[in-house]
Amino acid sequence: MADATFEIYEDDAGQYRWRLVHSNGNIIADSGEGYASKQKARQGLESVKENAPDADVETLDE
Repeated sequence: MADATFEIYEDDAGQYRWRLVHSNGNIIADSGEGYASKQKARQGLESVKENAPDADVETLDE
């Protein structure tokens, strides 16, 4: 069983969003924006899944 699951849901404004939920119930990532359709939300999360494994991590100074 995975430690986290992607969920696609409709927000109060009728937009679709995705979130990554840990098995303990904590939301550990979200789409940050709404999409007009479930398909577009899925495309957004698939892009994250595809591109994130090799993404660099940068620490920004304030």
